[in-house]
Amino acid sequence: MLPISDGQKNIIESVDGDYAHKPVIYQAVQPLPRFGDSYTLTGSWIVDDEAVGIGIREDISLITKDTSRFIPHYISG
Repeated sequence: MLPISDGQKNIIESVDGDYAHKPVIYQAVQPLPRFGDSYTLTGSWIVDDEAVGIGIREDISLITKDTSRFIPHYISG
């Protein structure tokens, strides 16, 4: 299980998966913006200090997964 907790060990959201025997990373949570029923995450690709693309990933869950909707964007010029 991959959980998001509130810092008080209360689980806000979680997804199942084969994570039980993997290393654990603890990091601060920045809640994603919600548009309608979807949480949206924007990521970027930087190559040699130059922006070359962005990707928008949406899911009904706060946890972005490999099954989340994904739309890549290429930056030209």
